[in-house]
Amino acid sequence: MQARLWLLLAAQLAALHGSLVLQQTPASLMVQTNQTVTLSCKTETSPSTTRIYWLRQRQALSANSHYEFLACWVSVNKTVYGKGVEQEKLTVLGNSPGNLLKLQSVKPADSGVYFCMTVGVPNLIFGKGTQLSVVDVLPTSPQPTRKTSTPKKKVCRFPSPVTRKGLSCAPLIIGLLVAAVLILLVSLGVAIHLRCLQRRARLRLLKQFYK
Repeated sequence: MQARLWLLLAAQLAALHGSLVLQQTPASLMVQTNQTVTLSCKTETSPSTTRIYWLRQRQALSANSHYEFLACWVSVNKTVYGKGVEQEKLTVLGNSPGNLLKLQSVKPADSGVYFCMTVGVPNLIFGKGTQLSVVDVLPTSPQPTRKTSTPKKKVCRFPSPVTRKGLSCAPLIIGLLVAAVLILLVSLGVAIHLRCLQRRARLRLLKQFYK
């Protein structure tokens, strides 16, 4: 099966020319167990011979992240599946200029990020991915509580003592600005780290395809 897939990739690489853009929808999806899910991947400026491969990334992004090949639609009566894929619950539909991935009777184990991919020159081209979350019970939004009106009590107000004027708020404002800058720097560092991990995983996949 792996040798067959590599032959398909080599033929696709020879036939493909020009730049591609892959558009995946939806960006994220949360469904209950045993439901059916349909993911879409469309191409722009793609030749008619373009083949779209579906991949899944089960675990959270880390140094050991890898992509699992699921399936590739070849023709009306032919679909190439990855090793260990349950063919009875996964269907790929060719819908030029794109593909549809249909998952039936999904389980929590099917959760992950689903990517569509095609072979470009000289790199592999990925969609942005669809985050699929499969849960037994969908979370419900809390209902707003109504405030009960209570009769207002009359309060006798005494004149307040004279406060000293001219107190400066500068230290408080500076403290808030410093905290905001620190939070921004931490968020930027985390984003850069995650981007590096994702790039490393894709480089490993690229090496596997071009061995």
